[in-house]
This record gives sequence, structure tokens and C-alpha cells, in this order.
Amino acid sequence: MKILICDAFDAGLPAKLEKFGEVFDDMGRLAEAEVALIRSKTTANQEFIDKAPNLKLIIRGGVGIDNIDVEYAKSKGITVHNTPAASSPAVAELAMALMLGLINHVPAADNSVKAGKWEKKSFKRTELLGKTLGLLGVGRIGSEVAKRAAAFGMDVIAYDPYLTTHEIATLVTDLDEFLGKVDFMSIHTPLTDETKAMVNKNMFAKMKDGVRIVNTGRGKVVNEEDIVEALKSGKLAGYANDVWYKDDADHTATLREAPNTVLAPHIGASSKENLLRIGEIIIDIISDFK
Repeated sequence: MKILICDAFDAGLPAKLEKFGEVFDDMGRLAEAEVALIRSKTTANQEFIDKAPNLKLIIRGGVGIDNIDVEYAKSKGITVHNTPAASSPAVAELAMALMLGLINHVPAADNSVKAGKWEKKSFKRTELLGKTLGLLGVGRIGSEVAKRAAAFGMDVIAYDPYLTTHEIATLVTDLDEFLGKVDFMSIHTPLTDETKAMVNKNMFAKMKDGVRIVNTGRGKVVNEEDIVEALKSGKLAGYANDVWYKDDADHTATLREAPNTVLAPHIGASSKENLLRIGEIIIDIISDFK
């Protein structure tokens, strides 16, 4: 078996995979690959698949598979897997860190002190205690966020039309009612035709003034232009983001100059522990596939 590692995984993974066959990271050898390991950087679209006539298995190290043309892969007899169970703790911790970074002005305060300033009166904080967190989607990652938010004393509600019960969050079945209650919203919905750009000015109009939004889900679930407009007007008090329309610096331009943001370069799944968990699941998938 020939295994192509397309993106960054745990450094020890290649050695662990050698028992299955030859392991390499040269994209120029895509045509030889029988297994392709990808994360968010690589797009396994029709062009990618057509260049890999021997490909039998694509494994996405992470949750979303919107960077894979799943239907085309299936038409070519290629099996597609992801590793959804691995990333939940890492992404949930980042979501909470971003939320805390927003209300405590951590990036701005840090930059201020390092610039030799003492702007204590400029940074007005608020607390999570007693605030309502609305989870837009409450699957594996949303559930982990719910646990952590409850520990901070937040009232946790969720909108997820695919669930009828949840052990922590109170489910709100009407989206408008959900939007009207939240002080913070954390996005954990997958990217589908239904959810693309659903977080937009129409949604903001149904929210209280001063809501803060954290997005560790998918970049294209939000309309970035509407986010910027809402931040500038004060309708949104803050926006923290780790996911983008595309993973490169050029696609951060829309949000970079907006006020009251905390921005990260898609690092939610990049913890050392998570990469180890992803590797373990990949080994299990390949073992079962052989």
C-alpha cells in the first residue's frame, strides 16, 4: 500500500504507518497513492482525484469533509473517512479561549503593554458568569463547549434541528427565539447548502445589540461582509474567528481591519494531543480497510 501524507500531521505518524506499506509526502507522486491523508489545506476535488488513478481511500484528519468531493470520490470507488471524534476537546478549548479573549481584550491589552503603554481604563471587561451562550449546532464539539461554558456559570442553550434532547444545553426549537436570547453565540454547524452564509445581517437583526460571536465551525457559514458591518455599527460587540473562506492570508483581508475581533489562522485542531488522536484513528481506519 502506498500512503501519501498531503498535509501536516503528527511527526511520528509516518513511522507508525510504515507497517502498511510505503509512506511519502511528495505531492508529485499523487498518481501512485492508494491512500491520501489530508487536513484542511488540501482540497480533494475532481482535479485532485483525477490525478490519482490508484486512489482507494481518502482520510480527512478532522471533522468537516467539505474540502472533499465525496460524491465524485464515491463514483471512482474511493472510500472517504474523517476523524470527528478526535478534535472535539481541542476545538472546544479554543472556542472558550476566543470567547474569553474577546471579553477580556487579551490581544489588545497584550499589545498595549508591550508597546510600553498603561491603558488600564481603556479595557472594560465583562464576565461569562450568568450570560446566555447559544450554540448554533450542538454535535461533538458543541457539546464539549457546552460542558466548559456551564462550568463558567453560563446558561447554555442550543439550536439544532437534528436533535430532540441534549444532556447539557437547553434546546430551543425556534431559530428566532434562540437568536433573541443569546448574549454569546458559538458556531458549530457543518457547511451545507442550508447553512452557507446563514449567519448574516438578517440573523443579526433578530439578536440583541452587543452580542459576541465565536466561529470555530466553518468559515463559509458566515457572511464576512455582514459581520464587518455589524461590528462597525456596534450591533455585534465582538467576533472571534478561527475558520475562513480559504486557508491562506489573502482570505483574511475582509476581517483584518474590523473592530473588536480576535482572529486565529485555523489552529483549532492543531494541539499536540489532537494530532496524536487523529493519528491513532487513521491507523485504525487503514487497519480495517486493508
